[in-house]
Amino acid sequence: MAVNDSNIPYSLNSKKVAEATRSLLHKRGIKLEEIAELVMILQKKYYPNLTMEECMENVDAVLSKREVQNAVLTGIQLDILAEEGNLISPLQEMLANDEGLYGVDEVLAFSIVNVYGSIGFTNYGYIDKLKPGILEQLNDKSSGRVHTFLDDIVGAVAAAASSRIAHRKQAEREIELFGTTEELPKE
Repeated sequence: MAVNDSNIPYSLNSKKVAEATRSLLHKRGIKLEEIAELVMILQKKYYPNLTMEECMENVDAVLSKREVQNAVLTGIQLDILAEEGNLISPLQEMLANDEGLYGVDEVLAFSIVNVYGSIGFTNYGYIDKLKPGILEQLNDKSSGRVHTFLDDIVGAVAAAASSRIAHRKQAEREIELFGTTEELPKE
């Protein structure tokens, strides 16, 4: 809701943004557990003792990041507008048909994976190519829903959560081996 009084400066309500992000994912049929399942697919080989609880914690942590919330809200809004037929042509047709040469959906996803470093890009590329679980459902064009952005957003959140796990597990390993995460002096 826009404020009409120009004397009152705009102030973002972080709690509302976080709530809107989770609510919009839910309204579009995404369960956070489904994203956590993607995280498990990405990381189980490297961390056999990984639990779904850890995967969920990391999905939650990724979704708590403002940059991620911004990407989720923007991408889903564009999908909704395309579904309603409310975009200008030729953008309307490109999004409604998930045009293969339209790469802005992936660029938006990169803003999510980049939050946890370059490992996120490889995780994202792998999961985007494989399209397991919820990603397969989101790519099913027979539903009549537009998920041009949402499939990439979900994959990117899973990739970022996977990257977060990798970073945390490495830190745990260093503490276990060296008692610190600081770089050891060179001999």
